[in-house]
Amino acid sequence: MATVALGGVTLASSVATGATPRSATESGVAGRSPVGRLALTVNGEHHTIAVDNRVSLLDLLREHLGLTGTKKGCDAGACGACTVLVDGRRVASCLTLAVRLDGAEVDTVEGLEKDGRLHPLQQAFVDQDAFQCGYCTPGQIMSGVGCIAEGRTGSAEEIREWMSGNLCRCGCYVNIVRAVEQAADQG
Repeated sequence: MATVALGGVTLASSVATGATPRSATESGVAGRSPVGRLALTVNGEHHTIAVDNRVSLLDLLREHLGLTGTKKGCDAGACGACTVLVDGRRVASCLTLAVRLDGAEVDTVEGLEKDGRLHPLQQAFVDQDAFQCGYCTPGQIMSGVGCIAEGRTGSAEEIREWMSGNLCRCGCYVNIVRAVEQAADQG
């Protein structure tokens, strides 16, 4: 109803002023989406790609690069399931526009394993039984890697505070904190 009313106002104002209304294509409402080109490094591999300017980093990773380890949880930056590292900093990839990352280095859970060996935090998640359903696990691990790199592992309370943006519906928080402590002690 609002669209019809808005269109009627546009048409009425155009008629009143003697102006010719622009078509949807001329005004940019319909037609092709704006496309941006970017070059970025994901898990050590360089990519140059053209994407719609509205594509999130999460969708770029999952739909364009086939890296489905990063999960789409809330798609609103509230759960942490989509956490990745961009230039070493933790980000909610669902809220990050891909085209803004030209020249960036992105690390996802798929890039942690090296030469057939799990990253120390991945191994700690196994050792500490820090997951049940596993859906939040990639985001938890990437946030934990960032937390360790930032030096935010002085106590269990500090880890909980700096990992608080990552939710676990299964309630594995105690084991997740233990896993981060274990990996931090090994680093």
